[in-house]
Amino acid sequence: MATDIKMPALSPTMEEGTLAKWLVKVGDTVSSGDVMAEIETDKATMEFEAVDEGVISEILVEAGTEGVKVGAVIARLAAEGEEAAPAKAPAAPKDAEAQPKATAPAAPAAADGPAATPTAKRIAQQNGIDLASLEGTGPKGKVTKEDVEAAIAKAGGKPAAAPAQTSPAAAPSGERIVASPLAKRMASDRGIDLGAVTGSGPNGRIVKDDVDNFTPAAQAAPAKADTAAPSETAPAPKPQPEIEGGAPYSEEKLSGVRKVIARRLTESKQTVPHFYLTIDIRLDPLLELRSALNKSLEPDGVKLSVNDLLIKALARALIRVPQCNVSYHGDTLRRYERADISVAVAAPSGLITPVITNADTKGLAAISTEMKTLAGKARDGKLMPHEYQGGTASLSNLGMFGIKQFDAVINPPQGMILAVGAGQQAPYVVDGEIKVATVLHASGSFDHRAIDGADGAQLMEAIKQLVENPMGLVV
Repeated sequence: MATDIKMPALSPTMEEGTLAKWLVKVGDTVSSGDVMAEIETDKATMEFEAVDEGVISEILVEAGTEGVKVGAVIARLAAEGEEAAPAKAPAAPKDAEAQPKATAPAAPAAADGPAATPTAKRIAQQNGIDLASLEGTGPKGKVTKEDVEAAIAKAGGKPAAAPAQTSPAAAPSGERIVASPLAKRMASDRGIDLGAVTGSGPNGRIVKDDVDNFTPAAQAAPAKADTAAPSETAPAPKPQPEIEGGAPYSEEKLSGVRKVIARRLTESKQTVPHFYLTIDIRLDPLLELRSALNKSLEPDGVKLSVNDLLIKALARALIRVPQCNVSYHGDTLRRYERADISVAVAAPSGLITPVITNADTKGLAAISTEMKTLAGKARDGKLMPHEYQGGTASLSNLGMFGIKQFDAVINPPQGMILAVGAGQQAPYVVDGEIKVATVLHASGSFDHRAIDGADGAQLMEAIKQLVENPMGLVV
């Protein structure tokens, strides 16, 4: 009996998704753990793995289909040993419209040789084995994969039939290129043919580094040799003609992630009453502590960033001011007992916020190591749902781009987000004297439904105290 393959819920909030790409086709045999498709969720493009073993007998949802509901049947899997005929059944109605009476009885009469499993048929075809010459050992004399493999072993010295079947068998395998979603996007953006790239990942999978290390010169030779290749350059976006004197432009379809970002941030600004509080913080004590800690952590291969310490400072401040570690839920207010910090990371598909859980109790080295891992996975599109969902507050840092100060949009249902800019040299009063200091501008965006202005001010003051007296971050 065929097994339905359904659209998975790759996150607790996912209701529908985009079936971005199939990595298998009808007739392919899959085992548990094999990657079958790439699915765009509300946060990232994720791989969908098989949980059962069998043969793909039917694909019901085409690649590129948007708005596929969770639980909808997208394909069917025939168990090993099941007849392949049912997989062809959907094509019968089209034939039946033209010849309703004649084609119906013809299907069983035109059976493809003796009864055999789909895998046995495919292996036999690829190796030039006549199924009619085999004696099946399966149920009711069905020819199995083992029967065909035994025949191949016996006929191993016969080269005549094998070459005839090798060529068609090679074509399908050449069409299936296994690569990470990020590698595919990078190759598409750079005009690189993935077929010319050697994968260094598991089972020859092409990963980001393979595309980064691929040189155009390596691709140039086969491109000239293949006279049919020029047509493959066509998909690049074409500038549109000027309209009413306007500038030329090109269009690209929004990814599922970008659509969700647009929807959620629009909802946030329209439905969440934001208020903003900005404070100046002297950064020099934190920079001095970071330098000292990095010297002691160097043998362990750990290098703390300013952002790592700011994650810890925000988390500790939320515990000190629990009135701000909350979120609004209609007629209830949810108060959190720990600080899980969502950290904004710019990924190729759009902004995503991996979460550092228990940031208030984790050591700085653990936060640094975990943040580097999560940021890398975010950029490669490999975050798992539990790694980017949740969070009691967010941190967004644009200081590395030289941004002095900005106000961030709250990430619902969270109650606040801290936006930090670059530390800059400026006059600052230290111990009653004006001195030159490294000053950081930090701005908090708060949901006024859950957090009052005075409570928000206390949180900003707590963050300032922790950064200017950073020993509180290491105890």
